Amino acid sequence: MNKDAGQDSLWQVYLLQCADQSLYAGVTTDLARRLLQHNGQLAGGARYTKARRPVALVWSEACNSRSDAQQREHALRRLSREQKLALISGAKERG
Repeated sequence: MNKDAGQDSLWQVYLLQCADQSLYAGVTTDLARRLLQHNGQLAGGARYTKARRPVALVWSEACNSRSDAQQREHALRRLSREQKLALISGAKERG
């Protein structure tokens, strides 16, 4: 991917739930395409999710920049599983 691609696009940070019930955090400018990649329907995706298909999108949040999205992703990865599930549950309740 060109490093300039997506600079004007809305960045998203997201959580996926894998078939083994584990959670995966990532960032993208195109959630639909990225989900297809993670599920093996398009080239790309992450090594982690490749072994844990199918995956489902359970939470996402818009960010103003790639940097903001990556910082949020880093913060999400530091949360405990219980904290991530509470975040997902809260989003569904507001939903």
